[in-house]
Amino acid sequence: MDDIKKKLPYPPAPKTVPAAPKTVPMVWLAAILILSVIFIFASVPRMYAQGNEQDSKKYTSIIQNVFDFIQKRYVEDVDPKILYEGAMSGMFKALGDPYTAFLPESEMSDLNDTTQGNFGGVGLYITKPTAARPDGRPPYVEVASPMEDTPGWRAGINPGDLIVEINDESTDALSMDEVLNRLRGTPGLDVKLLIRRGEKLEFPVTLTRAIIEVPTVKHDMIGNIGYLKLLTFTPMSVDRTREALDDLKSKNYTSFILDLRNNYGGLLTSAVGISDLFLEGGVVVSTKSRISSENQVFTARRGTVVPSNIPVIVLINRGSASASEIVAGALKDRGRAFLVGEKSYGKGSVQQVYPLDKAGFRITTARYYTPSDVNIDKIGIPPDREVLFPEFSDDEAEKLNSLINDNRIPAFVDANPNAGSEAVNAFARELSGEYKIDLSLLRRLIRNEQNRTAIAPVYDLEYDVQLQEAVNILRNGNYGQLMQTTKTLRELQNEAALEDDTALAS
Repeated sequence: MDDIKKKLPYPPAPKTVPAAPKTVPMVWLAAILILSVIFIFASVPRMYAQGNEQDSKKYTSIIQNVFDFIQKRYVEDVDPKILYEGAMSGMFKALGDPYTAFLPESEMSDLNDTTQGNFGGVGLYITKPTAARPDGRPPYVEVASPMEDTPGWRAGINPGDLIVEINDESTDALSMDEVLNRLRGTPGLDVKLLIRRGEKLEFPVTLTRAIIEVPTVKHDMIGNIGYLKLLTFTPMSVDRTREALDDLKSKNYTSFILDLRNNYGGLLTSAVGISDLFLEGGVVVSTKSRISSENQVFTARRGTVVPSNIPVIVLINRGSASASEIVAGALKDRGRAFLVGEKSYGKGSVQQVYPLDKAGFRITTARYYTPSDVNIDKIGIPPDREVLFPEFSDDEAEKLNSLINDNRIPAFVDANPNAGSEAVNAFARELSGEYKIDLSLLRRLIRNEQNRTAIAPVYDLEYDVQLQEAVNILRNGNYGQLMQTTKTLRELQNEAALEDDTALAS
C-alpha cells in the first residue's frame, strides 16, 4: 500500500456481490417521531447521541469481557489472534455491506498485489455471496470478469460463469479468502475448476497458474478510428492512456472508441484522471457521505488530450463496474460520448482501506454521483444503443455440453493452429449441422479457443458485434445526430420513476 489509506471506488480484486440496498425503516420512523414531537422534546437528538455513546461503551466492555473469558475458561488454549480476527470479521460482516470487510494479512497482500504488483494466479476477478442466492442456488463463486491474456481469459471463462468446484472441492462453503488461496499459488502449477454457465451448461477447465501482471491499456487503429481498451484503473492507467493517445494521434485518428467492457474498476483517482483526458473542465464525479471530509467534487482541468471535435463512443457491458461507470457516467452526462453495449454492473460506492498492523479493513465511506447528480448503485448505466451478443437457449446448452465433452473445438485448433476465417467458418458449419447450434455462437467459441494459444488481438472486429456497431456509427456519419437525442442519467432515472408511478396508479 502507498499510504495509510487509499480511496477506491471498489476493491481492485473484486471479492464482492451486488448488495441489497441498506434498509433503514427504523431510522426513518425515528426521524418522523422526533419531528412530530420536537416542540416538546427538544433535547431528544442530544439524548439519542448520548445513548449511542453509552451503548458503545457498554458493548465494548462486554466484548472485552467475553474475549477474556474465552481465554481463561475455554477447554483448550486459544490463540488470541484467532479470536481477534473472528471478532473483526463478524463486526464488519454485521454491516451487511459486501464491500466492507476485515482484511486478514493475506487479503491485504492481495489488495496490494492487484493495485501495484504481480502475483501467481489464474487472472479472474470474482465475487461471492455470503449466503444462498435469492433464487435458492448455493452461494458459488461468480466470475465478474477475466483479466485479458491470463489463463482464465484464455480458457474462455466469461463474466457471470459460476465456479462450482476448485480441485474437486465445492465453493459454496468456502470463504472468499479460502477461494483466493486455492486459485492463487505457485506459477506453473495447475488448478482444476468446474464451471457452470447458465442453467444447464457445466464443464471442467484446467488452468495453469501464471505470473499475473495487472494489465492497463491496449490500443490500435481501426481504419481512421482510434481504439483504446482500458483493462483496469491502476496508478499507471492515466500515464499509459496518455502514451496510447499520443501514438494514436501520430496516426491521425479522426474518431475514437473507448472500450470499458469487463473493466471492473480500480482507483477513483485514476477514473477521474482518465475522464480529464476527454473533458474541458467541469464536474467528473462527486462523493457524498455523512462525514463532511468525504463530501468532495472532482473536476476536470482545463484543456483536453482528446480534442472536443473528435467523436467518442464508449463501449460498456455488465462487467463494466465502479471506476468504469464513473468514466462512462461522466462522459455521458457531460454530452461527450455515445454509449454502446449493455447495461453496466451498477456499483456506486467508495471504499477506503486502513491498515491494522499487517492486516487491515476496507470500509464504505461514501457513495459517488455522476455529473447529473445521480447514484447508479444496483441500477447501472444503460447504453444509448443496446447491442447484445447471441445467447444460447436451454436446448442449445444441452447440445453445447455434448460438443464440449466431445472435445471437438480444442482438437480442431490443435490440428489447425493457423486456421483462417475460411477454415473456421467451414468447421463451424460442420458443427452446426451435427449439433444444431447457432453458427455465430460456434464461430465465437472457435475464435475463443484460438485465442487461448496466442496473444489476444487488441480487437476482433469480425466477431465482436458491439464493436461492429460502434464502428458503423462512426463511419456512417450520424454520430452528431445521435448525440442530440441522448439523455443524462438524471433524465433517464426521472423517466423511470415516472413510469413506475404511472404503473402503480393504473
